[in-house]
Amino acid sequence: MPFIPHSEHDISKMLATIGVDKIDDLFDEIPDNLRCGELNKIPQGMNEMEVTRLLHERAAQDGLPLCFLGAGAYEHHIPAAVWEITTRGEFYSAYTPYQAEASQGTLQLLYEYQTMMASLMAMDVSNASLYDGASALAEAVLMAVRANRKSKSRKILMPLSINPVYRSVTQAIVKNQDIELVDVPFDAATGQTDLTALEQLAGEDFAALVIPQPNFFGVLENVDALTAWAADNKALSVAVVNPMAMALLKPPGEWADNGVDIVCGEGQPLGVPLASGGPYFGFMCCKLQHVRQMPGRIIGRTTDLDGKEGFTLTLQAREQHIRRSKATSNICTNQGLLVTAATIYMSLLGPEGLKKVALNSHKNTQLLCDRLTRINGVSALFSAPNFHECVIQVSSDAQQLIDQLAREHHILGGYDISIAYPELGDAILVCATETRTERDIEQFVNVLDNLLNS
Repeated sequence: MPFIPHSEHDISKMLATIGVDKIDDLFDEIPDNLRCGELNKIPQGMNEMEVTRLLHERAAQDGLPLCFLGAGAYEHHIPAAVWEITTRGEFYSAYTPYQAEASQGTLQLLYEYQTMMASLMAMDVSNASLYDGASALAEAVLMAVRANRKSKSRKILMPLSINPVYRSVTQAIVKNQDIELVDVPFDAATGQTDLTALEQLAGEDFAALVIPQPNFFGVLENVDALTAWAADNKALSVAVVNPMAMALLKPPGEWADNGVDIVCGEGQPLGVPLASGGPYFGFMCCKLQHVRQMPGRIIGRTTDLDGKEGFTLTLQAREQHIRRSKATSNICTNQGLLVTAATIYMSLLGPEGLKKVALNSHKNTQLLCDRLTRINGVSALFSAPNFHECVIQVSSDAQQLIDQLAREHHILGGYDISIAYPELGDAILVCATETRTERDIEQFVNVLDNLLNS
């Protein structure tokens, strides 16, 4: 239903009822020197038709470029049924299910989501989502400090191969809570976390080690060795994973002997489209022993006195529900609509469907990297196995190439990683999902070849 503002008659009637002459009288306690005055640069309002046209024009400015850009957000095929169901009124307009008796559909969906995520990660329990992948990592760091009672340290080992945006957001959230993020370098040849550098820290007191899989470069980490190191050094292990990769790779709950303690990441690959920057949602799973330190909500299933199945908010340790000082999280947005889409997406594809998407994405990435590195002036930067993405080094200015590909050829040709890793020189992180065809890849290769060698 469109928004309909009050008429002049409505306003006059309201003012007469409360006994004032004009709307400004309602704000007479605000001194004149604090009022902004006339907003001369704000354009006149538009009607619904004009607003709709403007928004369509703005959306069209993005165009439909050929996408080889990843770096944390990925173009996967989303079946039409996913958002057709997600935007039904009962999901689209539903808010936080405070009243269980009136929210059984929403609660059941969130319960199914938790079940799927816990299964995908091979973990004991999942929450009902978080704001996004970056803040999910920050929440996992805070959780690890609370949960590791054997450690008196508030230090977290943070590999430099983790998404730099995630590292930046985590630093912003935890820095004023006396938590120190200790950088762990990556090996320049493989792109993996440097185990030798990590061994030099053995015996020191750290609350947790963060383990990416794959890391920001698309490189697959030696997750068993990293998880075992954390356990041997009495540190908790926090995995940051691409959920699509977990359909193909060994899940975090099975790393090393006993799996990791906490898993988090970005849920966007699971049915959420690229939409000019968001919104996305974060996920988190953990071992049962840590569940009371987990932020967000957990939905439980039970039976009533008549034996009928029902769902309810079982754990809700955040500031919306309890005192702020007792909350495990003060970030209250959990992106329920995006979780709805992810649940429907995973339901439609199932385990085999997710595995096929991951396999086809991997196959296309291998083809892309193979073809690109045949170009004169292009080489692979890292030698370790990769998934979904790879880093290429180019003989020209990386950002200029990316800009030229987009401006002149409508190709999103990757991410210039020298922004965060200047020591790597002119290097580009490229990505190919199951949506890319051999023709797409050949088009990208030919254009890049001409730009570098013509």
